[in-house]
Amino acid sequence: MSLESATRERIESLLKDHRVVLFMKGTRQQPMCGFSAAATNTLNELLPDYHTVNVLEDSEIREGIKVFGNWPTIPQLYVDGELIGGADIIRQMYGSGELHQLFGATPPDRTPPEITITDKAAESIRQGTANAQGMALHLEIGPDHSAGFQLAPGSEHDIVVVANGIEVHFDPASAQRAKGIVIDWVSTMQGEGLSLKFPGAVELKSMSVHELKQRLAKGDLTLIDVRPAQGRMMAAPLAQARVLEDEGYAALAALPKDTTLAFICHHGISSRSAAERFIAHGFTNVYSVDGGMDAWAAEIDSSVPRY
Repeated sequence: MSLESATRERIESLLKDHRVVLFMKGTRQQPMCGFSAAATNTLNELLPDYHTVNVLEDSEIREGIKVFGNWPTIPQLYVDGELIGGADIIRQMYGSGELHQLFGATPPDRTPPEITITDKAAESIRQGTANAQGMALHLEIGPDHSAGFQLAPGSEHDIVVVANGIEVHFDPASAQRAKGIVIDWVSTMQGEGLSLKFPGAVELKSMSVHELKQRLAKGDLTLIDVRPAQGRMMAAPLAQARVLEDEGYAALAALPKDTTLAFICHHGISSRSAAERFIAHGFTNVYSVDGGMDAWAAEIDSSVPRY
């Protein structure tokens, strides 16, 4: 496939005007695919500012950049006009310190964190990874303390910690955020799973829809709707609710830490994950609404659609 001269000139102009350019799906503030999110999460650790190009809004650039650098996938990172690579290469260079060197940043602190894994969590991890030969357990913790486990091959640049007989791999940034964490296995009304508790974090509390109705009438809490746009189209947010997707984590995390926060989703599952991220940010009075909007429709307001 050949590259039209007009498209080539547009790409070359972008690379000339900006030292660091990430061609991605979505924007830095709202990535639209997991690989683009991984790339921005890594770059955000090192760069206060860089230029992004949303290829979803420009089909010519989307296809043209693949031909320009002979690289078939998105995202693609360019520095000083040179192709660095995609999300995997960006992460590898971050882990090795090469990305720090490229941007003139301080080399990463590679001190292994002290972590605790409870007996229940350790047993569950052993059972879950029994057939994962050749794979390592990775824990990634983002700047907003969102966390995720995954099984993937280990790298020589991983920071490795062994706790309660379990080997956990970290990238440098996640390792620093993991200091003092407790990994436990918990059971809630939403199910069972691994849970991370950060040092000094308070407990997440539950709130019924009846209590929510009373608290909204008093006006003594901030309600945050964490549902995606599709869910909000099916059933509009409550009048007093602030929408996480619209305002973003950073804006809401800037609220005073003693603000009473209540999180609501469709059924009361994803609201817990969002609430725990705000607890990790230092908020001290945080609730998840049991049953979510579905419970509100069933028990409080039958005019709200159930979906």
